[in-house]
Amino acid sequence: MLDDVDRRILRHFQADPSLTTAELADRCRISSGVCWRRLEKMEAADILQGQEAVIDWAALGYAVEVSLRVTLDKTQPRAFDEFTAAARDVPEVLEIHSFLGRVDVRLSVIAKDMGHYQQIYRDRILTLPHIADIEALMHIARVKSEEGLPL
Repeated sequence: MLDDVDRRILRHFQADPSLTTAELADRCRISSGVCWRRLEKMEAADILQGQEAVIDWAALGYAVEVSLRVTLDKTQPRAFDEFTAAARDVPEVLEIHSFLGRVDVRLSVIAKDMGHYQQIYRDRILTLPHIADIEALMHIARVKSEEGLPL
C-alpha cells in the first residue's frame, strides 16, 4: 500500500506532471534517488499508468457534446462486445462507459456543430450493431471536470 511519502509524491505529481524527478523530489523533501525509485515502483504496480496531453477539443472547433444512453439487444449473446468494438472505431466517440441496469452503455460524442452531429449520428452511431434503444442528452455546461484524486 501507499505510505505518506508515496501520497505526497502523487499529490505533487498530479498537480504538475511536468516536474522533473529532481523538482518533484525537492517539493516532497526527499532525495531524487528515493523519488525515482518510488515512481518506478508505482509504475510497476500500475498506480501510475503514464502521462497524457490534455487537448481542449472546443479550441479545435468542436462545439457540441452529446451523451448517448444506449440499451442493447440482450437477445444477442455478443451484443456488448460487438457494439463496443464498433463504437471504438468512431473517432468522435471520446468515452464509452458500461452500466448495470436499463442503460447498458453511455457514449460521449463530440461534433463541430449540430449539422456535423446529425451526420455522425445518422452515419456512424445508428449503424452500430445491436442497438435496442438510444437516448441523446445534449451537454450544456461542464460544471466539474476533475481528473485528480483526493490524496
